[in-house]
Order: sequence, then C-alpha cells, then structure tokens
Amino acid sequence: MIDLHCHLLPRIDDGAPDMATALAMARIAVADGITVTACTPHIYPGLYENNTNGIRVAIQSMQTRLDQEGIALRLVEGADVHVVPDLVDGLRAGRIPTLAGSRYFLFEPPHHVAPPRLEETAFNAMAAGYVPIVTHPERLSWIESHYPVFQRMARAGAWMQLTAGAVTGRFGRRPQYWAERMLDEGLVAIIATDAHRADRRPPLLAEARAAAARRLGETEADQLVRVRPQGVIDNVAPAALPPLPAVGTGDRESPSGGFWRRLFRQA
Repeated sequence: MIDLHCHLLPRIDDGAPDMATALAMARIAVADGITVTACTPHIYPGLYENNTNGIRVAIQSMQTRLDQEGIALRLVEGADVHVVPDLVDGLRAGRIPTLAGSRYFLFEPPHHVAPPRLEETAFNAMAAGYVPIVTHPERLSWIESHYPVFQRMARAGAWMQLTAGAVTGRFGRRPQYWAERMLDEGLVAIIATDAHRADRRPPLLAEARAAAARRLGETEADQLVRVRPQGVIDNVAPAALPPLPAVGTGDRESPSGGFWRRLFRQA
C-alpha cells in the first residue's frame, strides 16, 4: 500500500514532534503494509512557512535515518497545501511541491470555514495542468451545508481523498457517515492516513482498505490504496488510471473522464 498523506517529518508542522515519534510512525506504517509514504507537511502562510526546498532537505535526512534503522519505507515529497491566491504560481515556480514531482498535489480546505474561492482555485489549478487532491472533505465542519461543492469538484476532475481513520470510525460517527456516503457515490479516488502521531492518528491504512472492500469490492479497494496512489507517484495521466466506480452512471463524471480526456491525452 502507498500512503499519500502523512505528517511524518519531525518538527516541521503539527505532525511528529521529534525523531523518536517519526521513527515509531514509520515502523507502524511498515508493519501495516505501507511501502511508500508521501511526507506532506502543511504549507500555511503565517503558521507553517514550509517550501519545497526545506521539505526536500527534511525528507532526505529522514530517509537516511530510516535506512540506518533498517526501516523499509520509501519517502516521497509533497505538502498539504491550503487555499492561497498564488497557488498556481507557486506550483509552477516550484515553491509549492507536488506529490513526488508529479502533476498531482494535496489541496486542503480550511476545517471550520468554507472558503469563497475553493472551486475557482481548484479549477484554475486544473486548467494549468495540475490535479488537486482534496484532503479529508469528510472531516470538514461545513460539509453538510456545502456537500454539492465536493460533488461538483469531483465531477469536474478534482480528486477526493478520505482519511483512513474516518472510514473506520476513528474520528467519530459524523465523518464516517460522510466518508461512507462519498464512497458509495463513487466520488473517492484515494484513501490515505493523514497520520500525525504514533499513539493517536497513527499511519494505519489496512483497516480502511478492508472497510472499503466490504463496500466496494476488493478491486476498487486496491485501487484506492495502491493503484491510483502509484499512478500519482509515476505521474500517470488521470485518463490512463482506473475510473471511479460511478463512471458512466447518471451525470457523474469520474476524474478520468471528460475534462481530463480533453486536457491530458498522453499517458
């Protein structure tokens, strides 16, 4: 399995506070069957002033330590990117890292307030050739009143990523309800851990894969935690990756559908 969202790097955001915690998280991930982890610290102006160069240096240092400890986990770069006015410019200039240098990037809406330009910002990124992966929509406090926003974004080509713990109920009944609803509606492209600690919010993905398999079947569960994440790391065009289960039903269009067929015809 591949985890595309993990706050593993020590002392860089609200994730692992020290190296001991980071190593414990890495061991938990490997024991759970995770072989590749994207280190995705927050980029939040005024709070977490991270950038590509700093993240890359931290990952290199962490990978060296993992190798020294004999922990078989490969790290790739990324960031949890908030809604900022210069998002596309930051991606183009390389100040904001994409996942493993691909066209895909994590796009984090604010937890408690619906931003006025969320759809516009996502569409501008897509028009520029990037694929926003919207992180943990099921956990947002405003999803009830804005659920159609996420439906529209998914149909337009943005990818939805659920937190593994939300799928299994670790975040409570409300996030689990929205996670299951989004899975059942075929809106979800990826499940990831969004792990922050070893004791609480650990990097566990297998139990969420099992929960997804019970709802959608083994094939789609594997695509949620391995096939599509590997496609992200390999920078495969969305149109060349497995479509979501909802493709061809009603008026819903999967991330491998129309918008991407026009924009990315190459593999």
